[in-house]
Amino acid sequence: AGTGIARQIALYHHEHWDGSGYPEKLKGEDIPLYARIVAVADAYHALISDRPYRKGMPIDVAVDEIIRCSGTQFDPKFVNAFIKIIKKEEQEKQKRSA
Repeated sequence: AGTGIARQIALYHHEHWDGSGYPEKLKGEDIPLYARIVAVADAYHALISDRPYRKGMPIDVAVDEIIRCSGTQFDPKFVNAFIKIIKKEEQEKQKRSA
């Protein structure tokens, strides 16, 4: 079962909610569940990480970009859950540093 999930993630995490992704142009809930979840996390990580060609974005800018792509690139249900987690982590981080 685990290798099937890993294969689905690897194959389909670049599919977009609106059907504009690749490799198969899957749309909505036709995209495997775990691939939809990983798509949001993968994009967020790419946005906040330094690359050879650019600095990583601040978290708030990355969150705004993920929200902007909700319903087109990403499953809105998972965007909402992801944003709640990110905001909670940021609040906890602020409490620890206060």
